[in-house]
Amino acid sequence: MDMTSSVYEPIGNESDVTTSTFNVSVDGPIIKSIEHLVSVSVILGLMILFTIIGNVFVIAAIILEKNLHNVANYLILSLAVADLMVASIVMPISAVNEVSMKWFFRSEICVMWTTMDVLCCTASILHLVAISIDRYWAVTNIDYTRTRTAKRILVMIAILWFVAMLITIPPLFGWRDDNDPTVTGVCEISQNTGYQVFSTLGAFYIPTILMLIIYIKIFFVARERIRKKRFAQAAKLQQRQTTTQQGTEMTLLSVPHKSSPVSRSEVSEAPCNGSSESHDDNDNRCKENGHVEDDPRSCMIPKGGCEILRAKKHKEKLEAKRERKAARTLGIITGVYIVCWLPFFILAIVNPFIRHIKQIPGPLSSVVLWLGYVNSLLNPIIYTVFNPEFRAAFHKILFGKYSRKNRRRAQR
Repeated sequence: MDMTSSVYEPIGNESDVTTSTFNVSVDGPIIKSIEHLVSVSVILGLMILFTIIGNVFVIAAIILEKNLHNVANYLILSLAVADLMVASIVMPISAVNEVSMKWFFRSEICVMWTTMDVLCCTASILHLVAISIDRYWAVTNIDYTRTRTAKRILVMIAILWFVAMLITIPPLFGWRDDNDPTVTGVCEISQNTGYQVFSTLGAFYIPTILMLIIYIKIFFVARERIRKKRFAQAAKLQQRQTTTQQGTEMTLLSVPHKSSPVSRSEVSEAPCNGSSESHDDNDNRCKENGHVEDDPRSCMIPKGGCEILRAKKHKEKLEAKRERKAARTLGIITGVYIVCWLPFFILAIVNPFIRHIKQIPGPLSSVVLWLGYVNSLLNPIIYTVFNPEFRAAFHKILFGKYSRKNRRRAQR
């Protein structure tokens, strides 16, 4: 979904270009300078390399690891394939076009490049929407994880690629500008106003709105579920404490005693100072006073009550941590996606309306274009590295086997 070429004005004959300003090659690109060529090539080359490596690792992990052979990872696999196509087909030509002042490939390559650009980037975005839908169904429907069959996910994947194809092919059937890149020196997707509105709505704005709605619902459903679970645990704890207290009182009233009585407050409050030392102190006091171990008055102190309270507080902290982690994960997913693609699609929908009045600066177009490509680099990190099973699979691919220490580290 390239826009950078549109900001460069086509230049004249090569004889008009002075070698003091540009390095001229008859059969190759016309570049700004050697310094620009080297710096841009290194930066973009590393980006392409890391994107390919990341997505290849995801594909290899899902194929090779039996633990990852589940239906839920089919969407991740298809997403990695789409991002790998972006990195291996689209980004290299975009990098060459970035260092060149004009398009020097054949017009057929321009058509192929722009078509694959729109197809792969759109498919990548739509996969993110499908993953959010899959997660929403898994959170809201308990039976979904059991009814989620391979056929159902494969049909979803086929629909995603079909929709991406529907957004891609209209320029191939005439919905485009009549520009010959070999004449104008500019290769770009159709800047037809109607097509740009259609493609940006279908490839970004509608999917993004849908994704935001879904993730907001997931967040509220997850938070409500955690709170209900916390309330149920609190009610269960209260019931257990009441039962323990009643049992203790009945025992103290019904069992004969041989030594001094223990008050109700001492029984109920003695072990509840928040530390486990109170239990040891109580046991020692029983022995020192000569109480027999089976004397329920003096030695039966409801130790479990305080342990339950501490366990409750620990669970509440864990649940609050889970809630914050879920919110943080959803924030990272949506935030990274929006930061990467929103600037590009803003310019994409604005450019057809203002291009006859004012050209968008070339550096700005380049930044927003490659910022969108960065999303294909970050997807493997966001959707897999945060998953302990994928981390373990990556480590196994790199080192062949696990040590105990590395296995424990991967499961954290």
